[in-house]
Parts: sequence; C-alpha cells; structure tokens
Amino acid sequence: MSSEISFGRFFLPGPTEVPPDLFDAMRRPVVGHRSPEVSRLIEEMQPAASRLFQTWRPVYLSTSSATGMMEAAITNLTRRRALCLTNGSFSQRFHAIAGATGRPADTLEAKWGEPNLPDRLRTALSEAPGRYDLVTLVHSESSTGVLNPLEELAAVVREFDDVLIAVDTVSSLAGAPVRTDDWGLDFVLTGSQKAVALPPGLALAVASERALARAREVEHRGFYFDILKFEKNLERWQTPNTPAVSLLFALDRQLARMMEEGLEARWRRHDEMARRTYEWVERTAARTGQPWHVLAPEGYRSPCVTVIVLPDGLTGPEVASRARAHGYTVAAGYGPLKESSFRIGHMGEHTLDELEALLAVLDEVL
Repeated sequence: MSSEISFGRFFLPGPTEVPPDLFDAMRRPVVGHRSPEVSRLIEEMQPAASRLFQTWRPVYLSTSSATGMMEAAITNLTRRRALCLTNGSFSQRFHAIAGATGRPADTLEAKWGEPNLPDRLRTALSEAPGRYDLVTLVHSESSTGVLNPLEELAAVVREFDDVLIAVDTVSSLAGAPVRTDDWGLDFVLTGSQKAVALPPGLALAVASERALARAREVEHRGFYFDILKFEKNLERWQTPNTPAVSLLFALDRQLARMMEEGLEARWRRHDEMARRTYEWVERTAARTGQPWHVLAPEGYRSPCVTVIVLPDGLTGPEVASRARAHGYTVAAGYGPLKESSFRIGHMGEHTLDELEALLAVLDEVL
C-alpha cells in the first residue's frame, strides 16, 4: 500500500484526513517531554485550546484515545450512580466503562437514529431524586449521525443540585458549536482524529470547577486518568505522564489554523457540507425512485457525519467498496446499521468542493 494519501479523498467519520503540513510539524526533532521547550509549547497552546472549547478553564492533554477521557469522567465524577444517555454505539461506551470500573450506572435509551430529549431526561432525574450524581452523553453520535441537543440537556441537568454532566464531543468539537462555559458543561472531552483533523493518539478535555470539587471527594480515581493530576501538572505547563510530543507539535500548528479560519466560519463550513449531503440524498431518492434517506431526523443531524440509509439491493460495505475503487474512502454503517447504511464524514479540513467531488463519484458508481 502506498504511504501517500491523496488529500481530499478520505471521508471516513474518523479518523479523518490529516493536512500534509501537520505531518511536517511532527517531523521536528523530539525534545525531552519535561524540557522548558515542551512546557512553553503547552503554555502557548492553552489560549487557543481553551477558545476551541469555549471556556476560560485550561485544557488537559492526554496521550490516549478519547476513550481514556471517557473513563476519566466515570472514575473521577461518580460517587453514587451515573445515568448514561444512549442512542448509539459510542454513547453506550460510557455505560460499559462504568461496569468495567465498578461504578454503578443506568442507561436512558433512545432508539438508534433518534436523539436524547430533554423532557425524558428531566423525568428520569425527577422520578429518582438523589439517585444520580452524573449524566453522560455523546454530543455527535457518529454511529448514527445524530446531534443530541446538548445545550437543552445541560440546562435540565443544572436543574438538579449535585448532578454533573460529562460530554463526549469527539466528532463535534471544532465542527459544531460546543460552548462549555455558557452551557454549564462540567467535563468535555474530545479526540484528535475527527473534526480536529490530527492523527489519532491525543485526547483533550476540560473540567469545570464543580468537576474538580467532585473529584476531590471521590476515592480511587485511578492512576493514569486522575484529573487532579492533570490539573496539578498544568500549574507548570506539563502533563502527568509522558506525552506524544510529536502530536503536540501538530496540535500547535492545527490550533493556529483553526483560529485563523475562525470558529464560527469553521462551524459554518461544516454545516454547509452537511446540508449539501442532505440535498444529495434527497436528489438521489427522487432520481432513482428509491427510498434513500438520512437516518437522523431533521433538527438533530450532526454537521460532521451523515448516515445514509440505503434502498434494498445495496449494502453499506458494497458502497464503501465501490467508492474505494474510485479512490474515495467512505464507511459502511456501524454495528447493526452496517448492511443497511453507509456513512460520510464531512469534517476536519474538508471543503465543499472536495465533498462535491465525492458526491459526483458516488453518482457514478451507484
């Protein structure tokens, strides 16, 4: 297999395509991770990283997948029991982590392809007063393409004293608005490999003051993902454990790119790509007379990934194979949706023109 990837042709819902100049940044000579140079790098990245999360709080940098920070949310913030809002594979992961780490947890399930709604959450918390002290959810569920109404869900959580909210924004941060402070989010995590458009291997997270207060009350927070260690080490602009220094070099470059574009312009670009994808699905359904449709309902669609339900006679793996034969990479559906759908990841540094080229190829091969 060639080591070269043609930029603009990799439309997975993660990992997404990485701009070539970020690999150039990673080729810098490695320096000692406790050196003044790395401390200076982490310090200088903080304003842009905090702006990305829309917070005044510092941003934790972890050499791990985002799943590590999902584990941090469970092990640092649960004293009694977590309520895990689920509507796809990745939101179910919070509940699985709770079980694996011995933390009590329940699920509040929505159907795959449907959003978690505020009224159901309010009812669940009201009917069990004092039972839960943490609510978890995924903002953009990339197995279904659903964008959960995060601002409204967080507002419900804030109605209940002593309940925190932890949010996976792996496929939304940098592609959709995530206003950590304005929405009262207590723990927000993401990974490097989706809308942030870096190679896999970094997780970023923000903890509120309420989250830190909770962590101080929780015993057995774990070792690697103890958020109090992350907080303490940032006092000297360091990480608790050896960081992936080369990825930090790339993150520094990518944060500069995102700030140069502007967050609102970046969100708008992702929204335009998503809307063009929906138009293509509608046009394809009309042209073929077949029931092509977007899985997520209108008003709850991720601007970063679209799941397209196929008519009989086509499968997700078949669509992915045909596109790959023409030099484009899309994904089959996920889990139980594998055969009946395929996914387009329109996020990161992709442009509307690049998306148009993909859709033209799909017209040809389908």
